Amino acid sequence: MESCFSSWSATLIPPLNLPLTRGGGSAKFIAILHRKRRFKPCNIRSISHKASAAAFTYRNFVHYALEETKLHTHLSPSPLQEKFSSNLDMGEKANFEMLSFEAPKIRLLRSLYIEGSDGMQVLDFAVFPRIEYDLPIFCANFFTTAKMNIIVLDLNPLHDVINQIDYKEKYYKHLFPLGLKYSQLLPWGGKLTSESLRFFSPIVLWTKFSSGPHNHSILYSAFKDYFKAWLNLIDTAVEDTDASQIICNREAQHRYLTWRAEKDPGHGLLKRLIGETLAKELTMNFLFNGTGELGSKSFLDYFPEYKREDGGINEKRSMVGKSFENRPWDAEGNFIGDTPQHNSSLSNLDH
Repeated sequence: MESCFSSWSATLIPPLNLPLTRGGGSAKFIAILHRKRRFKPCNIRSISHKASAAAFTYRNFVHYALEETKLHTHLSPSPLQEKFSSNLDMGEKANFEMLSFEAPKIRLLRSLYIEGSDGMQVLDFAVFPRIEYDLPIFCANFFTTAKMNIIVLDLNPLHDVINQIDYKEKYYKHLFPLGLKYSQLLPWGGKLTSESLRFFSPIVLWTKFSSGPHNHSILYSAFKDYFKAWLNLIDTAVEDTDASQIICNREAQHRYLTWRAEKDPGHGLLKRLIGETLAKELTMNFLFNGTGELGSKSFLDYFPEYKREDGGINEKRSMVGKSFENRPWDAEGNFIGDTPQHNSSLSNLDH
């Protein structure tokens, strides 16, 4: 999957030179950060308090999502809460805030918010359904500087929406008007690889725009509308009782997590902030938690085309070499490939 970090991770912030660990898992992750930086628990109240302190902050997005979710279901702290949930102040470098919850139909709701110097903000917010449901995965990956924003917002499909028409109609057909509305306000952001595209839905918002109150207001509105749409889906979701379907759901979510954990370019930014070992720990065990629990297949089991001659994983983003310059779905959610569309020229944003 493409990430909002991809254009920036190589040039932003020097590494913090934190000590590296061998093994030890999440406990060492927090222990090291606790020793090296000012560290305190992070909770919903602290997010709410801080959200009012800045004109634009992704804390508002997280606070909205948590409060809205509580209107639909009962949130409980995730087992990851003790290991990863924190407010980590790195002085002039960055501030990390992590939260994680679960609910009867939600395997994991987690948020990583990074606030850096010079107006840099990162939000990686996702909600993963329990495997008894074939629901889409809510995904918000936002990267913002004082001048530029790189945005991915979607209800990532658990199953194929290009070839499985029944799944697309079940979860997305009634959302096409919503997607069309915001695709006109937040136009397609440029090239997207064909490998990444299989993890996106016809209503995905992949966009870039300049920073400013008007544009940020549109983004906040889109986030709220998309999240409410996802909550409405989970309200009406019926638990699968067919064992074969549950197995299918589990493998589909594991495949998604395996792809994201290996190919998400956001790892580059995390590595520059906290070092490679801790970045990998955060990626595997928090952001894409489930890679070790939901299945045993490896990245190359799912994506053998990435196998190098020496047996390692090719670091290329795309093996096919195809990318989509224009939005590859029409207004009715039909996949049309890389065909220029009238919709892509409609925008209220200043680029």
